[in-house]
Amino acid sequence: MKLSLCIATFNEEKNIHYPLDSAYDLVDEVVIVDGGSADKTIEVVKSYGKKVRVITSDNPVMFHKNKQKAIEAAKGEWILQLDADEELTDELKGEIRSIVISNNDKVVAYWLPRKNWFLSRFLMKGGQYPDYTVRLYRNGYARFPCKDVHENVEIISNLKTQISKLQLKSQKFENLKLEIGYIKNPISHYADPDFSRYLLRWDRYTTAEVERMPKDTHLSFFKYFCWYPKKTFFLMYFRHKGFMDGFPGFVFALFSSIRFWVIYVKWRAKKGLSSLSSL
Repeated sequence: MKLSLCIATFNEEKNIHYPLDSAYDLVDEVVIVDGGSADKTIEVVKSYGKKVRVITSDNPVMFHKNKQKAIEAAKGEWILQLDADEELTDELKGEIRSIVISNNDKVVAYWLPRKNWFLSRFLMKGGQYPDYTVRLYRNGYARFPCKDVHENVEIISNLKTQISKLQLKSQKFENLKLEIGYIKNPISHYADPDFSRYLLRWDRYTTAEVERMPKDTHLSFFKYFCWYPKKTFFLMYFRHKGFMDGFPGFVFALFSSIRFWVIYVKWRAKKGLSSLSSL
């Protein structure tokens, strides 16, 4: 088995067609870890055929845990890890196919560029493109740290231990140097087809940021209500030219900035702080 497609899902009935329609004919198996979807996600994925294998799970706030479960269950030599709202272009499929077939013994993973759809367009400025992410890697050489909502997989550096674990004793794999390559064509990411879905993700991500904070964390009111929002908006909208993405670019920079307000409010609520003296 050459290539496994790994996806974590939760109520993705309307989006799961993006990765499955575009990658099903490319891969040898599809591993879905579902976090207890209440919609028709499972019904939809099973309708694609025998390649699909569904693993049921809970739905942790740190959702990368389910992504990790998916890649641990994969049987292919290579893993293509996608989100439920991401799509491959024909050009990208061609690149991936060539990599898997050639099986370059010097590269264990690849950075893929990603185009993010927001409101009415793909955001190409504001620091949102090329938005490189590691999504194609050899089985057993990557894992999610599960510490941050925006994290990439980390490439395992202890090669000898990993070779022993996977029983890869051929000269071919002993010579791997853990190099990471780059793919030219981007993933199309349709995370926010409408503003309501963006707000749902925005709420979930800010909650995850608070949940992962140590119990003794103290947040500065000044930093979270003044410094961080101003700095973020300036960098995204002006320095990285988010204004060139029009109104969507402005809205994205604005809400990326004021998320710090929401994080601070949720942190205070979690700590049970109600008095002004705790500012």
